[in-house]
Amino acid sequence: MNDRERHKKGMKVRKQVLGKAHVERAEARKNKFNAPFQDLITRYAWGEIWTRPGLPRKTRSMITIAMMVALNRTDELRLHLRAAANTGVSREELQEVLLQTAIYCGVPAANHAFQIAEEVFAESGT
Repeated sequence: MNDRERHKKGMKVRKQVLGKAHVERAEARKNKFNAPFQDLITRYAWGEIWTRPGLPRKTRSMITIAMMVALNRTDELRLHLRAAANTGVSREELQEVLLQTAIYCGVPAANHAFQIAEEVFAESGT
């Protein structure tokens, strides 16, 4: 697959996982400075990794959420908590992922993640 094909596949998956509105906002904010970064994440994160057959999207979503907790990346955590519904992750599964992070990432990190998840759930009305 060449870079153009990878970008096209990546954009499709990115919209399916994160939602068309989110991706369109990111594309609208694209400028000369950040365009190379947007291209990079579309081709490699979404076009190369998220399209691999070895793990289902649901699993990739849960792994990503756990990593965002571990790395204290709250903005990305919010984004991927919202996106989890698009990959079929249930609220009960999110709860289990966050409980797991309490052991491996620390209770304070999981506590904050639970707070963020509750805010995301409230925003979505679910």
